[in-house]
Amino acid sequence: MGSVTNLHLRNLSKSFDGVDALRDVSLDVADGEFFTLVGPSGCGKTTTLRAIAGFESPDSGSVRFEGTEMSGVPPEDRDVGIVFQNYALFSHMTVGENVAYGLRFRETPGNRSDDERVADLLELVDLPGFEDRDPDELSGGQRQRVALARALAPGPDVLLLDEPMSALDARLRQTLRTQVKRIQSELGITTVYVTHDQEEALAVSDRVAVMNDGRIEQVGTPEAVYREPDTRFVAEFLGENSVFAGEVVGRGTAGRATDGADRSGRAVRVGPATFRLPLNAPEGTEVVFCVRPKKLVRGPGENAFEATVETVEFLGESFRVHLDWEGRDVTLRTAERPTDERLRVGFDPADAHVISGNERERTLVDRDAG
Repeated sequence: MGSVTNLHLRNLSKSFDGVDALRDVSLDVADGEFFTLVGPSGCGKTTTLRAIAGFESPDSGSVRFEGTEMSGVPPEDRDVGIVFQNYALFSHMTVGENVAYGLRFRETPGNRSDDERVADLLELVDLPGFEDRDPDELSGGQRQRVALARALAPGPDVLLLDEPMSALDARLRQTLRTQVKRIQSELGITTVYVTHDQEEALAVSDRVAVMNDGRIEQVGTPEAVYREPDTRFVAEFLGENSVFAGEVVGRGTAGRATDGADRSGRAVRVGPATFRLPLNAPEGTEVVFCVRPKKLVRGPGENAFEATVETVEFLGESFRVHLDWEGRDVTLRTAERPTDERLRVGFDPADAHVISGNERERTLVDRDAG
């Protein structure tokens, strides 16, 4: 196969024993892109990866590499490199033999000998001179890098990574994810990465697809899905968020700007409070919106309410304060530890993201879907 410029998934569905694992999943991954599937356990991200690799045959839908339909093409002929969660190194082989294993079935890239290719890749993953080591002599991070080198050895068009760092401690994961991103960027290889770790997904990806219950909830850049979640699930899954649900009860109170434009937004009733939000919707519209912890501020001000302090966590540079407001969980990030049992907090209307209920936003979503 030639170089893959695009990976296309169209309407993939898959069930196991009557339980839907994938529900009409469609995605496009560009040439050289680092694309991450992120979501909770059982959401369908690994099944999607296995369908790309050819280990699972979808019940319906298609997988295409640069326009070529992959249905019926076995995994060994798909030109993909795979790093599994458990690394799957051969214990009876040395590190060099493990890396060279894939070269038994393909011509060594770059007019290099097998030994030269192995040496090049071990240099790339920062393990030069490890050719004669046994896998059981390596740390978990080193085994992960050997598995990555083995997957890259045949020069695949697509690299698939299935939770490759889940067994490592947090500090090592941070170090290795930086290395994986560097290697991917140097090689310019199209990469699909599976993880349940939200921070990891946001840190390394060009784009992410947030999955839930076999479906794609949202696709976008890390910044977009974090700052502008399309659904309540995305808002609550990616990072910390306080999510509110209410109803439009009238116009806001900011009035009109000097150019005559209406800047008032709408007044939204949430429990006993009324908040002003930058949205356009008629009275009676149900609204869901979210506010990130760093956007909540202490003290009097607009959109303020009083809540009870439940727990306080010291995070080094800040404190995470869990609040209870009328039975709703609210999270605040603050530089100083609160000493009172009750806090008054609020937020600027511009810092609230409306998830649903905004007529203009719904129109834009419908237009994009069409």
